[in-house]
Amino acid sequence: MEPNARIIAFARSLFMQRGIRAVSMDEIAAGLGMSKKTLYQFFADKDQLVEAVVADHLGRMQAEARQWREQAQDALHEMFITMEQIQLQLSNMNPILLHDMQKFHPGAFQHFRTHKEVFLFQLVRANMQWGIEEGYYRSDLDTDILCRYRLASMMIPFHTELFPPAQYNLGQLSQTILQHFVFGLVTENGYKRLMNYYEKQST
Repeated sequence: MEPNARIIAFARSLFMQRGIRAVSMDEIAAGLGMSKKTLYQFFADKDQLVEAVVADHLGRMQAEARQWREQAQDALHEMFITMEQIQLQLSNMNPILLHDMQKFHPGAFQHFRTHKEVFLFQLVRANMQWGIEEGYYRSDLDTDILCRYRLASMMIPFHTELFPPAQYNLGQLSQTILQHFVFGLVTENGYKRLMNYYEKQST
């Protein structure tokens, strides 16, 4: 692995566990077995490293989301894969990470906002249109309003005053909220199809 990729991967693992503010450049350098001077040859400061970590992570997430779409048999299957992967990916993430990014690293947070408001909006809208065409989602849905609602609901689990991390798992919270959203979209046929996926998962 190239040094910059190794730094990004290690920093990401620490940020996911403890948030951004709690992790110092000294700790990252020590954990990688390199001097702080060497670390700064690749990233001029912590802000630059955070932006690189966020860009790399979002790029991977977008590539995975495209793969899920290609693997999906229908719109509900895509949602089902997404629910499973969200729980897996977020279960070990500290929700304070997003707060730290917004407060201390606005450039990285803007990158995240663009990801959410452009890429994820298009992804959710495409899924809803697909589901309507298949007859698994209700034809009377206002897709614009519901796409915006879905994007807003994604942020609810990160409200630590509402869901203290010591009491709630981020992955489970996110999955529960997405489940609630999907059940509100489906037709009778869509409900049967969705329950069929749950039955297959349990066997």
